[in-house]
Amino acid sequence: MRIDLKTKEEIKIMEEGGKRLGEVVNNLLLKITSGITTEEIDKIAEELIKKQGGKPSFKTVKNYYWTTCLPINEQVVHTPPSKRFLKKGDLLTIDIGMYYQGYHTDFAISLLIEDNNRELKQFLKVGEETLEKAINTCQVSKRIGHISKTIEEEIYKNGYFVLKQLTGHGIGKKLHEDPYILGFLDRPLEETEMIKPGLTIAIEIIYSMGTEKIVYEKDNKWSVITKDKSLSACFEKTIAITDKKLLVLT
Repeated sequence: MRIDLKTKEEIKIMEEGGKRLGEVVNNLLLKITSGITTEEIDKIAEELIKKQGGKPSFKTVKNYYWTTCLPINEQVVHTPPSKRFLKKGDLLTIDIGMYYQGYHTDFAISLLIEDNNRELKQFLKVGEETLEKAINTCQVSKRIGHISKTIEEEIYKNGYFVLKQLTGHGIGKKLHEDPYILGFLDRPLEETEMIKPGLTIAIEIIYSMGTEKIVYEKDNKWSVITKDKSLSACFEKTIAITDKKLLVLT
């Protein structure tokens, strides 16, 4: 494993890129409504990224031709945009990355389309709160395993399931770098990597209501779904660790 620790100058560029991606997301969310297709959302996202002086990160992935991944309901991650219309009550994940001045930042959010279902709102609240708690464990004195342990404990104590084959990741000059940021502790804590200044990572909370198991969606080489077709969600932010503080970049 080779972790590319960033300089202060590199982190400054990523911080600016993250701010610009935040503007993209804020404007994109204003367009999300029932009756729009995910293909239309994707086109709007690409236009917004270009206006911010960036390029779509996901188009740097081999054979992926879209700006966003837009899973709905049991779809978990990597679902390409399509002519599918959003319906009231759908659970949509928006996963988006931007390449700006040589560096990537990454972000994901899950939301309900025009619905106030209490059970689903609680499901999403747990994911959001788990991400914040995982981010807050990122300190120079701690290890990557502390992040994984926090995610695992928070998701399972609330009665949900971590989709263990899917992970967060390092990020910077490449969209996906070392280290992997697992959503569960797979080894003794002391065997996981130390958190050091210059670390830039995308922490992802990828979880479901009913299972840990995933499969590929039929007739779709990218889209991953829950094996039992239960609902899933993803929350993701890019962060940087400096010698003085934690920076949330997206």
